[in-house]
Amino acid sequence: MLGGLGGYLIYIALLMIIPLWAQSKVKSAYSKYSKKSTSSQMTGAQVARKILDDNGLYDVQIEEVKGQLTDHYDPRKKVIRLSKGIFHGRSMASSAVAAHEVGHAIQDEQEYAFLKFRSALVPVANFGSNISFFFILAGIFFGMTNMLLLGIIFMSAAVLFQLITLPVEFDASNRAMGQLVSAGVIRNNEERETKKVLNAAAMTYVAAALVAVMELVRFILIYAASRE
Repeated sequence: MLGGLGGYLIYIALLMIIPLWAQSKVKSAYSKYSKKSTSSQMTGAQVARKILDDNGLYDVQIEEVKGQLTDHYDPRKKVIRLSKGIFHGRSMASSAVAAHEVGHAIQDEQEYAFLKFRSALVPVANFGSNISFFFILAGIFFGMTNMLLLGIIFMSAAVLFQLITLPVEFDASNRAMGQLVSAGVIRNNEERETKKVLNAAAMTYVAAALVAVMELVRFILIYAASRE
C-alpha cells in the first residue's frame, strides 16, 4: 500500500516538476539573452519584417501584444503577434523569438504538412481536452469501463495534437536559425547563443508532450486493469 502510494506521489511530483523545469529553462534563457544585443541591432519587429519580406510574405502583418512571451503566429488572419519585449527588443532573445514566429508563417505559406495536420486537429483536440476527464472520472468512480474508454479516446486526440506540435515547433526553429543567418541579423559567433534560446523554448513543448503521454498511458493501464 505504502509502495503504491509512494509511487503515485512520485508520479504526481513528476507531472508538476517537468513543466516547471521547462518553464524555468525558458525564463532563464530569455532573461540571459534578452540582455545581449545582436550585432545588427535590429528590433524583433524589424527582424520579423525583414525575414517576411525576404520570403515574399508581404501580406503578413506584425502586431504588438501585451504580456511576456505571448508571441505567436495567427494563420487565420496572417498576423505575427509579438510581445512588447520582443517587438521592441534588440537582443538575441528578441531576434530568436521573432524569427521563430516567422518560421510558422513560412510553414503556412509552404503548406507544411505537420502544420496543416495540427491546424485540422485544433477543434478535435480542444473538445477532447475539455471533455475527456469527465468521461475518465465517471468511468473510474462508477466502474463504467465504456465511459473510461471513451474518455481515453478523447484524450488521445489531445495527446496527438501535442505530439504533432513537436515537429512543427522544431522545424520553425530550424527555419528561424537559417533565416537569421542568411538575413545577416546574427553573425557566426552569435549563432550558438541564439540557438540556446530556441532550444529552451522547444523544451516546453517536449515537456508538455511528455506529461500528456504519461497521463494517457496511466489511464490506458487503469482501463486494462479494469478489464481483467
